[in-house]
Amino acid sequence: MALRIGDEAPNFKAETTKGPIDFHQWIGNGWAVLFSHPKDFTPVCTTELGAMAKLKPEFDKRNTKVVGLSVDPVTDHSRWQQDIEETQGAKVDYPLIGDADLKISKLYDMLPAEATPGKRTAADNQTVRTVFVIGPDKKVKLILYYPMTTGRNFDEVLRVLDSMQLTAKHKVATPANWKQGQDVIIAGSVSDEDAKKQYPSGWKAPRPYLRIVPQPK
Repeated sequence: MALRIGDEAPNFKAETTKGPIDFHQWIGNGWAVLFSHPKDFTPVCTTELGAMAKLKPEFDKRNTKVVGLSVDPVTDHSRWQQDIEETQGAKVDYPLIGDADLKISKLYDMLPAEATPGKRTAADNQTVRTVFVIGPDKKVKLILYYPMTTGRNFDEVLRVLDSMQLTAKHKVATPANWKQGQDVIIAGSVSDEDAKKQYPSGWKAPRPYLRIVPQPK
């Protein structure tokens, strides 16, 4: 069955470059980003792991843990980390999951159930280029799929994370291209009567269904 937004993120136990983890327990009471790779020592993924290493302090500020996954053994990950540090100028200090048996890739519907481990190429695993954002309730909040030739935009993952964390606390939504600090939209589930209690100064409404207010603090 396909994994969808709102589903519980499947739990698993795995070996990583930081030792064994129980995924749900590892997430704890915060948020998590799981991003996957079709094979070690691939060029685009090398740049992505380095980019995430540089941005990790921003995820830390948002109480969000980061974990990578690649369809290769942990021993290969450890060697790959050296290449990443030397070529990207950043040390990967978040865990990388080994998934040589394809167990987690199948669990997260990134590979078909009939896929078999062994001598697989990156092209064989091309669908293992996914970003999952998981909330404190262990539910999937975001799924992004990328082609092999297009590097992921982790600034966008941070932007979406800011939106999701804001809208989880306040009954608002964020408009297109929204960034931290910009105006937001009162959620459609909030009546005008209730909105007046939350926003006594009122709101801008170019249409009755489009009620714009400053971002709540």
